[in-house]
Amino acid sequence: MTAVVVWLLVALGVVAVAVVVALLARSARARSIETGAPPLETGIAAPPPLVAPPLEVEAAGVVVEEVAAPTLSTQLTSARSLFDRVRSLRGRSVVGAEERDEIESALLRADVGTSTTAAVLEAVSAAAAAKTMGPDGVPGALRRELLELLGPPPAPLTTKVDADRVAVWLFVGVNGVGKTTTIGKLAAAETAKGSRVLLAAADTFRAAAADQLAAWAERVGCDLVRADEGADPGAVVHDALHRAASRDIPLVLADTAGRLHNKANLIEELKKIRRVADREPGQVTEVLLVLDATTGQNAISQAREFSDAVGVTGIVLTKLDGTARGGVVLAVQRELGLPVRLVGVGERAEDLVAFDPEGFVEALLGD
Repeated sequence: MTAVVVWLLVALGVVAVAVVVALLARSARARSIETGAPPLETGIAAPPPLVAPPLEVEAAGVVVEEVAAPTLSTQLTSARSLFDRVRSLRGRSVVGAEERDEIESALLRADVGTSTTAAVLEAVSAAAAAKTMGPDGVPGALRRELLELLGPPPAPLTTKVDADRVAVWLFVGVNGVGKTTTIGKLAAAETAKGSRVLLAAADTFRAAAADQLAAWAERVGCDLVRADEGADPGAVVHDALHRAASRDIPLVLADTAGRLHNKANLIEELKKIRRVADREPGQVTEVLLVLDATTGQNAISQAREFSDAVGVTGIVLTKLDGTARGGVVLAVQRELGLPVRLVGVGERAEDLVAFDPEGFVEALLGD
């Protein structure tokens, strides 16, 4: 029994020593992590720090790189690539079968449309026959014809109204093209210039549209008039005008529905809204048709429908970036005589910009 007791005492002593050693090692590791002091020599390597050391920042502060605003040249990459072979014809002053094929292919693939493509191609061929191509050859002649077709830069949106009237910008277009977002971006731009605006959520067919416009109103810090889903959109515009007049707000931006599955009713509804918006104290100064640049030639038929109904004064072309081919700008301008007033070249509020014909053509054909 005595021997057994001795062995038990020895075993307990070994265990006690092991526990003490483990505790000392753990304490050393903790001290190393907290203070950077070297660990005790226990034969066990200390683990790496759990948190990386802080980065050293100069006293002058951190330099944040500014992000350049997107431009047509940087955004129209897909459309530009369609004109690669046309740009390679630089210096050629003859328009033969090969040159005609290259020009025609690029224009059609860019969604310019058959009739506009034929007209542009004929004009370039005529320039070659008259020996007026210029030193740049085919690309230079095509550039001149596109600029001629697009005309001068568009006039700024106007708020000029008669005395004691409230200017109204009415936005029309099918669902999903970006009407509500366009209104929000324009509200932000006008507010940034020091102007006061009021938003009218007259797309009462979709509660989501009113909610989205409400979010923009809160973000921008402007007034909003909305109604329950299914309410009379004309009544919304009427109330918005009278609220704007009572608060000396000079501009109302009015959203509208765009449900094409009930086209006849939609067109009649838009005509009614237009009439209401033009009654005192309102005065319609702009009717802006919002088109999605990625829809191509479908945008032409949309433009005809809405223009006939409410007298469109200009086009807002959204999503003119990424995969957009952009040629619909030329088709709309030639076939309908409607100027492209604004283009969306990105997601930020400041990415809705005035359309620049020279910048557009340069993005396609420039060096």
